[in-house]
Amino acid sequence: MNLVRHPGSKLEVLSPDWHLPAGVSAMVTTRKGGVSQSGYGSLNLGTHVGDEPANVRRNRDRLRRWLPDAVTIQWLKQVHGTKVARSRQRRLAPGFRLGVYTADACSVTQPNIAATVLTADCLPVLFAAEDGQQVAAAHAGWRGLLAGVLEETVLTFKRSPASITCWLGPAIGPCHFEVGGEVRAAFLAFEQARARDPEPVAACFRLTRESPTAKYLMDIYAVARLRLHYAGVKTVSGGNFCTVCDREYWFSYRRDGAVSGRMASLIYCSNS
Repeated sequence: MNLVRHPGSKLEVLSPDWHLPAGVSAMVTTRKGGVSQSGYGSLNLGTHVGDEPANVRRNRDRLRRWLPDAVTIQWLKQVHGTKVARSRQRRLAPGFRLGVYTADACSVTQPNIAATVLTADCLPVLFAAEDGQQVAAAHAGWRGLLAGVLEETVLTFKRSPASITCWLGPAIGPCHFEVGGEVRAAFLAFEQARARDPEPVAACFRLTRESPTAKYLMDIYAVARLRLHYAGVKTVSGGNFCTVCDREYWFSYRRDGAVSGRMASLIYCSNS
């Protein structure tokens, strides 16, 4: 992993191994460098997980100081849906705070607004147009992935999907993501309803137990790549993480339960 530490602090972020267009920057926070305690330790950025609000504010302020002064973070209230927020602010005055949208993805065409999603096992997907003029971030748990949050995000780009590049960030890996047979059946039904061969998505689920109820290990990365392929995206990077396995750097709800923090995945363009 390409980890970068902020000068003068212990905050560490992941710099994606991804060929980004000129003028586009992206990062993922780790759990290091904040002030939160216990399962939230230490750089929890989620306001909805039971952490002390003052600690979350301090953590978010540390992240903000990492970014260039001109960049403003677009936070979301995520609900495992498919809505894509579109930031419409054209010019931001110093100190301006963006409103919080209820959505699971954010698409941005303005410079210096960071499309941002929070995760702790769900899949963060970052998008960039090859000309660097539009970026997006999507939060894809299995429900949002099934419902089409990635496809909805692609549709916000007013250009050929083939000109979009994507990166799959830290999420629960296929070694730990156990789901019921009903989840697999829902993904297969989605393909069949669109007259697509269900076998490619079926291959993303490995049977681990047949009785009393079927259980499968789901490869959320493979499903996301398949969905992006069907949406016309040709270039997809990343997807080699497991938040459950790597306790040192990543929060994991599946591993730690309700007392767990959230990482931020963000992307912004500086082109005007």
